[in-house]
Amino acid sequence: MAFVVGENCIKCKYTDCVAVCPVDAFFEGPNFLAIDPVICIDCGLCEPECPATAIFQEDKLPPGQEGFVALNAELVKLWPNIREVKAAPADADAWNGVADKLQHLEY
Repeated sequence: MAFVVGENCIKCKYTDCVAVCPVDAFFEGPNFLAIDPVICIDCGLCEPECPATAIFQEDKLPPGQEGFVALNAELVKLWPNIREVKAAPADADAWNGVADKLQHLEY
């Protein structure tokens, strides 16, 4: 079972999680990160590193976010792998905790 990036990452895209991933399972889009479920080894190191609390074990996703399992698997096929921490967007803190952000996801 893999870890999944959930909705709160949208427009926050903190990359602290990338630094601790031992298998480089993160992929970067314009305003969101995704975890490759094939690469992820379910180590759990990334979850506590996320300032937005947006990473969950697949079977512990918040209600209504189950679709992010398939979304992560789809997006990792489109986006490049990210292996280094980058600065968060300037308005990341303002977006942290905002509800219903899926409409803002950029591909």
